Amino acid sequence: MAIPFPEIDPNAFVIPVVNLPIRWYALAYIAGLLAGWRIIVALMNRPALWGGEAPMRPKLVEDLLTAVILGVVIGGRLGFVLFYEPGYYLTHPLEVVKVWQGGMSFHGGFLGTVVAGLWFCRRHELPALRVADAFALVAPIGLFLGRVANFIKPELWGRPTDAPWGVIFPVEAAQLCNGIAGQIDGICARHPSQLYEAGLEGLLLGALLWALMATGALKRPGLLLGVFLIGYGLSRAVVELFRQPDAQFVGPGNPLGLALQFGDWGLTMGQILSLPMIAVGLWFALRARRGQA
Repeated sequence: MAIPFPEIDPNAFVIPVVNLPIRWYALAYIAGLLAGWRIIVALMNRPALWGGEAPMRPKLVEDLLTAVILGVVIGGRLGFVLFYEPGYYLTHPLEVVKVWQGGMSFHGGFLGTVVAGLWFCRRHELPALRVADAFALVAPIGLFLGRVANFIKPELWGRPTDAPWGVIFPVEAAQLCNGIAGQIDGICARHPSQLYEAGLEGLLLGALLWALMATGALKRPGLLLGVFLIGYGLSRAVVELFRQPDAQFVGPGNPLGLALQFGDWGLTMGQILSLPMIAVGLWFALRARRGQA
């Protein structure tokens, strides 16, 4: 028993005359950025939430958003190139700039955001930790929308499964179960790992951060940032157990696509990249709590 993939057009709509399709994926990015922008502006207009003066003027948020967008795009692309397929792009360097063909890394995009944010805060003499807390609060919105868009596309599906909630993705590559769990009468069902991530990284983590904000977390610089890093790292590490491994890591002796392997045990690239996030997040969270005490 499995769930057929819902009939959702990957194009949200098509602009007439020029016949330009607008994909749900693009709308997810735009909606996430716009929602984050408006929420951060609202936060900066409420100094009481910060225990005094807000860390930046509301008018600066738009400029900061521009820097962050550049950081996400450049960092996300370079992260994918360096973390996942360095060999290919070393021999095809011109392919690096072709972001429209796909290939983005969340961890790379996160590092790009950090670099862009630090540069902006230094340039305008802003308290970086407090600005980072504001971004941590709104990041789950973009994560949720982005993972739902991954499902609609569809891409980044999960491993084969015989669970009753397995989804039959209508993509040829997703139907290559090779006779393992999930293959029923020639049909391959897979974990909807995109929705697992949307629930964990988006809904659950977002609810936790907003609950902390309601209890005064913005008065403790670095606390929301730390909780976000821990929450995302743990969520990603768990979902990697159900997510289809990256093809470049899969081999005859490595069917699970482990980037770091010790016999039958190991870590995927997503888990490896999440471990530093968890460690850094713990440091920020503990530092914030000690500072408040």
